[in-house]
Amino acid sequence: MKAKVYVTLKKAVLDPQGKAVLGALKSMDFKEVKDVRIGKFMELEIDPSATGEEKRLKDMCERLLANTVIEDYRIELE
Repeated sequence: MKAKVYVTLKKAVLDPQGKAVLGALKSMDFKEVKDVRIGKFMELEIDPSATGEEKRLKDMCERLLANTVIEDYRIELE
């Protein structure tokens, strides 16, 4: 089984990397872009015989993959 984990900064947290990319896009005449937020994407291959994989994935995110003080995460299972 494949798990996709998306980690993004919370809306209230400033994103200087996103602002830099936004500035670069605007300077390249991509005026239609209004905001950019930078995040992380991870793909994990999970043993299909494992039990409680959703809870285990949540534990992984909260303990290592995301800094839950400033980041949100979303998990998709395939």
